[in-house]
Amino acid sequence: MPYTRRMSGDRRVVAIINQKGGVGKTTTTANLGAALARAGIRTCLIDLDPQAHLSLHFGVTTSGDSTTVYDVLLDPTGDTVEAAMVEVEPGLFLIPAETDLAAAETDLASLPDRQNRLTTALAAAAGRWDAVLIDCPPSLGILTINALSAADEVFVPMQAHFLALQGVGKLLETVGLVCSSVNPALRVSGIVLCMHETQTTLAREVVEDLETFLEGCRSQDVPWQHCRMLAPPIRRNIKLAESPSFGQSIFMYDPTCRGASDYTALAESVAAMWRSPATEVEVKVDASATEGAEPIG
Repeated sequence: MPYTRRMSGDRRVVAIINQKGGVGKTTTTANLGAALARAGIRTCLIDLDPQAHLSLHFGVTTSGDSTTVYDVLLDPTGDTVEAAMVEVEPGLFLIPAETDLAAAETDLASLPDRQNRLTTALAAAAGRWDAVLIDCPPSLGILTINALSAADEVFVPMQAHFLALQGVGKLLETVGLVCSSVNPALRVSGIVLCMHETQTTLAREVVEDLETFLEGCRSQDVPWQHCRMLAPPIRRNIKLAESPSFGQSIFMYDPTCRGASDYTALAESVAAMWRSPATEVEVKVDASATEGAEPIG
């Protein structure tokens, strides 16, 4: 059953990151954010990727006179944040990207606080939201550093493939470098399995390897010491691939499909983790959400 009350306590800022493309990063940012908003958690999505796929997911296109995250980085004030926000669904706000965002690497290079512009902007908008999800670009540049500097925690979407498993190790090393330099409090708190195929032997083996790796980190003083596999995995679902074409989250496009069920359950898991961060969370999912992946086509 979805939560129907707002979270209490401090706002959560989550950087959703993977340096590999096509793993479900933008899909997870959009639909996890939509699920949290539907549960009464005031949520803001920030599109920090110059490709602007998150913005396009909600049918938001920008023009020369639009206020975007690029303007927020150049002028990180509450007024700029308010001007950039677009309410894409009830309780769900988006700060869109634009292609000029790629120029931020150059425009911010000479500023002494170039790594903390997003942190300043979110501080100026304190109290506006309960949760902020940041869709990060796939490269480690000033945009990603801004996201990791502003975030409390990191979620890593990935597929249960061998090469993706190898990439997670490199990603964790990157987060460790950021923690040691600009944000010592940053933690990797969750891995989200996307486009998951529960019936394959490879997927099961990769999940087992991941769980073994994470369990082995429990005694280490590393930013991913308490990272967990977030439940449930997001099963492969054609509706999730179709919904961006209509500028909608999965809940607006097809609220009865398995993709909607999975992201609703994932939001429950995340909200419960936030309320009780020291407690292992079990999420009950109805029987229809535990069956095999929906066929493509």
